[in-house]
Amino acid sequence: MRILASLTMASLWIAPLWAQGNPADPDKKVAGGGSLPAGWSATLDNDKASLADVKFVTMGPGLHVTTGPAAILYRDADAVTGSFHTLATFNQTRAPMHPEAYGLIVGGKELQGAGRSYLYFIVRGDGKFMINKMAGSTRTIVVPWTENAALVKQDATTGAASNTLEIDGKIDSSKISFKVNGTAVYEMPAAGANLDGVVGL
Repeated sequence: MRILASLTMASLWIAPLWAQGNPADPDKKVAGGGSLPAGWSATLDNDKASLADVKFVTMGPGLHVTTGPAAILYRDADAVTGSFHTLATFNQTRAPMHPEAYGLIVGGKELQGAGRSYLYFIVRGDGKFMINKMAGSTRTIVVPWTENAALVKQDATTGAASNTLEIDGKIDSSKISFKVNGTAVYEMPAAGANLDGVVGL
């Protein structure tokens, strides 16, 4: 099992990757960014965005992320083949200006190139999740934004929320199970899924 991290999302500004470049949803400038923990890499969705606006540091037993531009964060060492099980706990510490998404990627290939591909499983503070596939600049919706009671919604006063996301292809190797806080919210056949590759955030 790959346990990626307990992730704290402060001043959360992680957006779905295709939303960048939208003048109605501009990137927020982030102070203190530009470096990554040892072994980690980042890919920004917008070619004009800067890593200087991504603050990603170790904090206690986990990681702390503040982003302006949409980004995927990963370690090449976290590449997997065959059946796998990965999970991470995401702690949103305050409410964003509007619903922003964060979660897991699997099946990452060529993540620094124009031909990058991966499948992503994301949640947001309004209690909804989404699953999509990216191949280059093409996005294929697997599950559109869908509300599910398994998700912890952000607190109405503080904006805080904590959710553990899992992508499990090991317990039953015939299917890939997407779980939030231990509850399966979606399942797909493992056959043809081709999720070998990098696991990340």
